[in-house]
Amino acid sequence: MNSNRPVRYKVAEAARLAGVSASTLRLWESQGLVVPSRSEAGHRQYSAEDVARLKRISWFRAERGLNPAAIREALETEDAPGDGGELAVLSGIGRKLRSLRHAAGKTLEQVSADMGMTSSTLSTLERTSQGVSFKTLHDLADYYGTTVSRLSGEERDDVPALIRSGEWRAWPETTPGVTVQLLAEGKTMMDCHRFVLAPGAASEGAYRHDGEEFIHLLSGRLELVLDSDQFFDLSPGDSLYFESRRYHSWRNRHDGETILLWINTPPTF
Repeated sequence: MNSNRPVRYKVAEAARLAGVSASTLRLWESQGLVVPSRSEAGHRQYSAEDVARLKRISWFRAERGLNPAAIREALETEDAPGDGGELAVLSGIGRKLRSLRHAAGKTLEQVSADMGMTSSTLSTLERTSQGVSFKTLHDLADYYGTTVSRLSGEERDDVPALIRSGEWRAWPETTPGVTVQLLAEGKTMMDCHRFVLAPGAASEGAYRHDGEEFIHLLSGRLELVLDSDQFFDLSPGDSLYFESRRYHSWRNRHDGETILLWINTPPTF
């Protein structure tokens, strides 16, 4: 038995430690106050940090009488990083989205209403950099007047001109099954990415932006749709060039991984 394995609590155990019912834990999850991990069988699993968060939620509710929205804001204030602890609390893209929301003076409820998403989904994204479709991530970046590439940190100054094969830095995996690896970084005139798509991975909606894009399929099979009525079925070796202003959506139609090069210019994605 591995004694170094982190402790994971089941729903009933976590509820008992927090002094609430299991149904209350499920309610708090639906409200975006806590997001437990899942076992391979799909069962909720709470870490020691999750249990500590549950106890704080319970205290805010019982002792201060706060509603879910106020509890979220109170927890965010407590989570505010200091003295180099930022990356331990928030992750990559989610951290930057939260900073942009605060700079705009907006609450989770205001942004989620504007974007047509639930506040719990937005809260999960800001805390974990996960849980939204590729389209939603693009739309959020556009909402804040930035790009997904900037959110990923591609415009760093301390980047090498040469990136060796297999040494690509990757975005946080915001969308399940979609891995985006950076083939070039810095303040460039092109976004140069290597997409690795799991079977069935998709944009889950169409999006558009300024610029032009080039796709070259390395392996697998990709379906790309332009303006909802022009369909392209790409096989290995195929290339496609189109204006980014056209609505585009995509899906891996292969029963294995699909890998492609994807270039945008100027860097507007």
